[in-house]
Amino acid sequence: MQKSSLIALARHELAQAVDASSGRSSSTVFGGHEHQLRQTLVALRAGESLAEHENPGEATLQVLIGRVLLRSGEVSWNGSVGDLMIMPDGRHAVDAVEDSVMLLTVVKRR
Repeated sequence: MQKSSLIALARHELAQAVDASSGRSSSTVFGGHEHQLRQTLVALRAGESLAEHENPGEATLQVLIGRVLLRSGEVSWNGSVGDLMIMPDGRHAVDAVEDSVMLLTVVKRR
């Protein structure tokens, strides 16, 4: 059994993102290349984005800090603290409206 404080980890990632020239930081909380399930904390400084990319498998995005905009084609969804969003199956992007940290959970396709 392993226990982690997502809020403490999120604050750390956000501090890293704010200081980074890219305005982003991420770390894997659980899983990795050897697992099908992967959970990653993704921090973005306000105004930064994750450029449009393909969905690698079933995925959710839970906002832990801040506000984000999830975009897929002409459709977009606002996400605030506590929101859990089902990632669209296809190309999508994420914009940080405020300094934000999200928990990305992905089950990779085989």
